[in-house]
Amino acid sequence: MKTIPTDFPTPFERLRWVLKALRAPDGCPWDREQTLQTIQPCLQEECYELLSAMVGDDLDNHQEELGDVLLQVLFQADIREDQKDFTFDDVVNRLADKLIRRHPHVFGNIDAKDTETVLRNWEQIKQTEHRKPTASALDGVPEALPALLKAQRTQHKAAKVGFDWQDAEGPNAKLDEEIAELRAAIQSGDTDAIADEYGDVLFSFVNLARFLHIDAESALRAATDKFSRRFRAVEARVKASGHEMKELSLAELDAVWDNVKAEMK
Repeated sequence: MKTIPTDFPTPFERLRWVLKALRAPDGCPWDREQTLQTIQPCLQEECYELLSAMVGDDLDNHQEELGDVLLQVLFQADIREDQKDFTFDDVVNRLADKLIRRHPHVFGNIDAKDTETVLRNWEQIKQTEHRKPTASALDGVPEALPALLKAQRTQHKAAKVGFDWQDAEGPNAKLDEEIAELRAAIQSGDTDAIADEYGDVLFSFVNLARFLHIDAESALRAATDKFSRRFRAVEARVKASGHEMKELSLAELDAVWDNVKAEMK
């Protein structure tokens, strides 16, 4: 049994000690066996759990999920340190250097009075960092992003170099065009063409959302949550009536749904 020191200078140093103890030869077998590859699913899951905690009012849960994501960062840095690649301090210093470099309006003599200017400067500075002669304007969009968010980021980067519509009329017309092509593909019965055109419709919807100043990921999440609330209410009312969902016809379920929808905005 390890003796836990009581004189840590900061809570953060205590956390780092605990992680080192877990990954020590006499620590936890599971923690010792983890690699950058095996903990990838853990990071993805923890990030999604944190996103869920951010929209709620459960402060204890938010605090816990922040800690879980921090653990994933520390875990990766500790693995790299064991491999003698870099240390957690290297990560922290690099982040601080980047924040200073990308905020010349705070730490330098550049003038930036509004958010638009800040973002423009940020992108310009970012383009000078690690830039290769053959680099694309789309570089930097993570491959592992959820599809909807990846579409948003890709379109945003293309727009930064002028590849964009003048106003919302452009993507709105493009959406109509893509929907027509999807309907034609459906009529043809070509499954590959249907999937391709369906993807184009989704991509166009995301593009239109950008011009309407709507975050497509958040909008779809809110719509899904709204459906879930209403569906659960329908389930509760059907159950209260002494029936099961599968016992009612679609018309009967639709009637209950309409009542719930009228009451739950």
